[in-house]
Amino acid sequence: MVVGAGKAAAAMAAEAESRLGPKIRAGVVAVKDGHVLPLARIGLLEAAHPVPDERAQRNGRRIRATIAGAPREALILALFSGGGSALMIDPIPPASMADLASTTDLLLRAGADIGQLNTVRKHLSATHAGRLAQAAAGRQVLVLAISDVLGDDLSTIASGPFCPDPSTWRDAAAVVDRFNLWERLPPPVAGILARGRDGDLAETPKPGDEAFTRVRHRVVANLQTAVQAATARAESLGIRARTCDLAVTGQAEAAAERLVRAGRDELDRARGPFCLLYGGETVVRVRGRGRGGRCQQLALRAAAALAGEPRLTLLAAGTDGTDGPTDAAGAVVDGGTIGRGAKAGLDASRHLLDNDAYSYLRASGDLIITGPTHTNVNDLLLVLGAP
Repeated sequence: MVVGAGKAAAAMAAEAESRLGPKIRAGVVAVKDGHVLPLARIGLLEAAHPVPDERAQRNGRRIRATIAGAPREALILALFSGGGSALMIDPIPPASMADLASTTDLLLRAGADIGQLNTVRKHLSATHAGRLAQAAAGRQVLVLAISDVLGDDLSTIASGPFCPDPSTWRDAAAVVDRFNLWERLPPPVAGILARGRDGDLAETPKPGDEAFTRVRHRVVANLQTAVQAATARAESLGIRARTCDLAVTGQAEAAAERLVRAGRDELDRARGPFCLLYGGETVVRVRGRGRGGRCQQLALRAAAALAGEPRLTLLAAGTDGTDGPTDAAGAVVDGGTIGRGAKAGLDASRHLLDNDAYSYLRASGDLIITGPTHTNVNDLLLVLGAP
């Protein structure tokens, strides 16, 4: 039996079908809208991402029912990747899907990172934080995960549906405190989190819980996998490649300035073309009304710092092919990006303030549009230079 959720779940399910064939007797996976692939034996469900919609509840309940209905002797093959948290949800009463969607949107706009976001979401859904291991009721489970989180933390990938949860109700409440969101949360969500914080609700399953006795996890791909492939490609083209940092976090614009400085420093000592490889997951505090994502915000800020510099190019892209709520994976910018946008009558500073990097980068011709890549291993950030 196969279950799963995430942006890469369809590709993972297709591979499972090709390898296991008729051994798969039943299954269902949930994917982001547009991330479908043809499957013969495994059912495919869609839902919205990153802010969930009502279909996520249908998906969560169906996946839970599939697990609970498996024969006791069955092996449950669980396929998870980034995005799974939003694609299968069974809200803890009295919270509704609309309440959870609103909470997700509030946290994203406040600038919460994936760890903070998942700490809250894990306490609001019966499909997260080890609760699917409880639904499996002692059945054998093999979890194959494609990691989109720094350090490959199994409790964070898709909110750890089969993994012991190290976070507590107080941790979830602390995230709300951190962003001062109590008064803005939907009342049912605020009530659940307050009751948990005050000890009135049971904690999520922790290490040592018998629910995990027959559960195994294996990470089959991560950011390092993508960086190794990028390195091999660069070197095949005669470009010296160096991995610098695969844990880039914090505000996207600050990261942009750091990467541009690193590129300038490398120009001072390089004797030929080079590629500096970075990766991670930055955040953007949304203050404006424009369109974009963290990679596009980073790229446009980098473009401003690179204006007039002919020797450096920067790429910032989501490996899933989607950056924020746009059709772009990210952008590749250089010393001419700001000039090209200015010719179109645009002001980069205003677009950054309005979180509208998409419009600027579309006008400058620097967006990267790949469509769904059917994988998800964080963001890839490259600084290319030639002295």
